[in-house]
Amino acid sequence: MISIVKDILNNMKAKEEEENSLENGVKLQKNKSGSRSTKNFRTTRAYFYWVTNQQGTFDWFKGVMNEVAEMDKNGVIEMHNYCTSIYEEGDARSTFISMLQAIGYAKKGVDVVSDTRVMSHFGKPNWRDVYMRIALNHSCSKIGQFYHLIFLSFIGYDLSRL
Repeated sequence: MISIVKDILNNMKAKEEEENSLENGVKLQKNKSGSRSTKNFRTTRAYFYWVTNQQGTFDWFKGVMNEVAEMDKNGVIEMHNYCTSIYEEGDARSTFISMLQAIGYAKKGVDVVSDTRVMSHFGKPNWRDVYMRIALNHSCSKIGQFYHLIFLSFIGYDLSRL
């Protein structure tokens, strides 16, 4: 999934460079295949949901999340982090961490849970609402979905029971 986000970022960079060079009257060099690098780039919106039960796994792609937050001025990539080991937002048991998170984000622009510029949510995403919102926002568009599940197996743990 990280490679997909990085590819979108690289294509956005190339497209921005191409547009800037055209504005300045500079002709870009063509790549090896003879076509411009952004010719086939048609992604207009991407939604990325990282759902984990461990806060530490946000470290796996912290740099990518910060790069997206910094570079994506047109809002092409929408990032969402969910930490399922903390009670859902609105639950009284998660109120204190929610308050700390809001204060930290307002002061420094960094989320205290993921330590990135992407705000984290607690609990599991409401997938029905997520898909409904995407369908309403892109009613006449072709939408693809990618997902990746990671199952960790420990000695003596039976994965067939999942």
